[in-house]
Amino acid sequence: MTHAAGTQVLSLTGLRFNANLGILAHEKNAPQPIQVDAELHLGLQPLAPRDDHIHNVLDYRRVRQIIIDECTAEHVNLLESLIGKLARRLLQLPGVLGVRVKIAKLEIFADCEVAIRVETGQW
Repeated sequence: MTHAAGTQVLSLTGLRFNANLGILAHEKNAPQPIQVDAELHLGLQPLAPRDDHIHNVLDYRRVRQIIIDECTAEHVNLLESLIGKLARRLLQLPGVLGVRVKIAKLEIFADCEVAIRVETGQW
């Protein structure tokens, strides 16, 4: 008997918090709000876990905390450096085949949002 399966992607959208990021004087002196969107490709998964227990899946609470921890651990000058560090960390999680991450600086300009998006691993 074959069991139904499908490609699974864990997604966190619109996660907002303050991070120490940037090269400008005011960015070095105070944290600024950022928004992180992340997708983690988990590959082919059964449509229903073998049982209804959190230990058999990737806990999205853990993913959320890793994103916050990685982005607030230290001051980073470049958005490119921060997103690369975060993407590498998420790709190390068990069962994660690919990562798509977007980090937006919400208040750097009054008339637009500035963001970088990275895709790495298998999709």
